[in-house]
Amino acid sequence: MDFSAANTQLWNSVMQTGIIAALMLLANVLRQKVAFIRNSLMPTAVLAGFILLILRSTGILRIDAEFLEVVTYHAIALGFIALSLRIPEQQSRSGALAASKNGALIVSAYLVQALVGLAISLLLAYTFMPDLFKASGILLPMAYGQGPGQANNVGTTYEALGFTGGRSFGLSLAAAGYLCACVVGVVYLNVLNRRGKIRRVFDKDYVTGSITVDTFQDSNEIPISESVDKLSVQAALVALIYLLTYLFTLGITRLLEAVAPGLAATVSTLLWGFNFIVGSLIAVCCRSLFKHLRRFKLMNHQYQNNYLLSRISGLAFDYMTIAGIASINISDLAGNWVPFLAMAIIGGIVTFIYLLAMCRKLYPDYVYEGFFGMFGMLTGTISSGVLLLREVDPELKTPASNDLITGSSFGIAFGIPVLLLISFAAKSELTVWLSLLLIGIYLAALLLYMLKAGKGKKK
Repeated sequence: MDFSAANTQLWNSVMQTGIIAALMLLANVLRQKVAFIRNSLMPTAVLAGFILLILRSTGILRIDAEFLEVVTYHAIALGFIALSLRIPEQQSRSGALAASKNGALIVSAYLVQALVGLAISLLLAYTFMPDLFKASGILLPMAYGQGPGQANNVGTTYEALGFTGGRSFGLSLAAAGYLCACVVGVVYLNVLNRRGKIRRVFDKDYVTGSITVDTFQDSNEIPISESVDKLSVQAALVALIYLLTYLFTLGITRLLEAVAPGLAATVSTLLWGFNFIVGSLIAVCCRSLFKHLRRFKLMNHQYQNNYLLSRISGLAFDYMTIAGIASINISDLAGNWVPFLAMAIIGGIVTFIYLLAMCRKLYPDYVYEGFFGMFGMLTGTISSGVLLLREVDPELKTPASNDLITGSSFGIAFGIPVLLLISFAAKSELTVWLSLLLIGIYLAALLLYMLKAGKGKKK
């Protein structure tokens, strides 16, 4: 085998991974040293993604677009699998109710964004832009609410269904969402700071808790001094479940192709596009299996370590964010600038107003902490939500930070109908309108649940 630079297949992925890593470190230095960037609260991965996008778009740096797509696609699945393997904390019944309301709030924001996006895409399609893909508005909640990974997957799916440039459209909306979180969030922070309603903390870094033996070594876990490194075990679990995800998806699609070829064309695209959902479900099943094996003494130790699994998911999501933003093809937005700008601006405004109103209802004791955490997450990702939250709650004393975590867990269950509507909406003009109606009905149901559930017990 040729190990020299002439073997491009051997070295290309290594070199491009190194470039992404170098730009991540550069972005981290800029964020630490440049006051303007630091005060903007832009996450390091987002800044690195924009730097790579500029270098790639101007031709200064050549990096394979297909490689970036592959990284984005696989990283979101690996990140969600690692999160789903984590051992959940025990919750009381009242705590579970609050967590479910947090999840309902997150998904209701997706639905509000979907209504806005579909209203814009339908309005433009029936007036100025008759060739516009009518279901393109659903990319707004995928980009703002879910981030670049989902925007990449759904955009790619819509491209196969006829939306030219759908992938870059979705990723561009995700990038606009990060800017919305950083710019609008920071401006509002400063406005509230001047009015004396909050006290913003400047120029200070915070660590969310220290790492202790109890954090790193839960009871009955495999010991640190083992024949295999504990990190290797966590990586092996994630990789194994991703292999099971691939085999399960392959088996289902092959079965459908043999039994119902017409249905297979639709379902197969959905399954491969949302492989991270399949992976998360398999991870949850495996986590439950491990728990029962320990209960019946068939497994002696707990193999998952929450701290290390969180680090694996963080690594995957950082690379996903950088690769997703950098893989945007600006030329693909030609002809789609009007819907892009309309969705980005109006979507941000409506999300801001809706979350502020709902946080006043659901979090009366910590309105602004709850709002900044949710707004940052529902325009960017959970990392941008935590960054905004730390400006008003630096030591994370309010329940707002926990609301983000518990809400995200319950949001997976509440969000399943939304994922089903994605492929349904794109089938025809009629299904777009039906999806709009179903989204409105589901939003009303979630609002009723959030505002009424538990009221009688509280009295």
